[in-house]
Amino acid sequence: MSKKTMANVDVRGKKVLMRVDFNVPLEGSKITDDRRIVQALPTIKDIIGRGGRLILMSHLGRPKGGPEPKFSLKPCADRLTQLLGKGVKFADDCIGPAVEQQAAGLKDGDVLLLENLRFHKEEEKNDPNFAKQLAKLGDVYVNDAFGTAHREHASTFGTPQAMAGKPRVIGQLIQKELKFLGDAIAKPARPFVAVLGGAKVSDKINVIEQLLGKCDTLLIGGAMAYTFFLAQGKGVGKSLVERDKVELAKGLLAKAGTKIKLPVDNVISNQMTDDAKTQVVEGDIPADMEGFDIGPKTQKLYAAEIAKAKTIVWNGPMGVFEKKPFAAGTRAIAQAIAGATAKNGAVSIIGGGDSAAAVEQMGLSDKVSHVSTGGGASLEFLENGHFSTLDILD
Repeated sequence: MSKKTMANVDVRGKKVLMRVDFNVPLEGSKITDDRRIVQALPTIKDIIGRGGRLILMSHLGRPKGGPEPKFSLKPCADRLTQLLGKGVKFADDCIGPAVEQQAAGLKDGDVLLLENLRFHKEEEKNDPNFAKQLAKLGDVYVNDAFGTAHREHASTFGTPQAMAGKPRVIGQLIQKELKFLGDAIAKPARPFVAVLGGAKVSDKINVIEQLLGKCDTLLIGGAMAYTFFLAQGKGVGKSLVERDKVELAKGLLAKAGTKIKLPVDNVISNQMTDDAKTQVVEGDIPADMEGFDIGPKTQKLYAAEIAKAKTIVWNGPMGVFEKKPFAAGTRAIAQAIAGATAKNGAVSIIGGGDSAAAVEQMGLSDKVSHVSTGGGASLEFLENGHFSTLDILD
């Protein structure tokens, strides 16, 4: 997707309305992980450094159609003030005369953060009147919120539509996401190995179908492997499966031939706890047991495939990595990907969500090429290769 960026726009003296993803975790009013704010800094600094008058908009959490103080973006304004070393103004709402007045009063290099977009139910409904009110605030529109780029909400779709004729561009974060994910789909260096985990086949069906046409090997782990086991007629015990997706899994296996690799052994237990007693089984999982991770043989087999790769895309953990007895599979994959990146020069892309949390937790996020900022967004991009919210930009 070739899109104009902030570099194409002279922002001096202009009000720049920028969609960011400040949907950060909070404990009370304390931000427990500020990565999403930090990731927006390059574009923010670029705009204010060139004399733009920056107006930031974001959502936070899932307020129920109206203002809820616990979902206020005020802590994000305070954190951004610290990170920039300069005052960030805060608006008590995101639309209306008072906000318009605040926006009009900005000077070159000023930053204003609007209150949570989702305090208005019209945001998620992509309401045209709400979008027009947001559009009134800016002379330039920037989308740098990859994590929400797959959703046609007012701030991501209706607002840039309403700003037709004005510059509408992407920020540096989205530019980076499009480069890595776009290249992985369009022109991957080969061998191209995809690793998919997580709980449900249904969440990843379209991605599996897309990747089968593009990758050389598809490694499957997580609970969704057990739906494939069921499709092969194997015993899965009490493992999490989607019985209504078994025929679909059969079809995917038939279509894939030898491209899809499934676990050859599994770590099983009768409970999912930090002190669970585990055993490793090959073949059928006993009736009273449940699979929670890929086993040591599978870890070695998958690591060997990854070691040969020149392009790697990983989305979804191999097991319940949050629990110590079931973390080894996900750790082995993370280490193998880091190793292929360092030794083999592989381009490695971690597709957000739980996979991103895993590599972060394991201290490996700086050992891979790219960690996506959007779990659902990166999956959808791998599926479709574009977003309508970005198609409408210049």
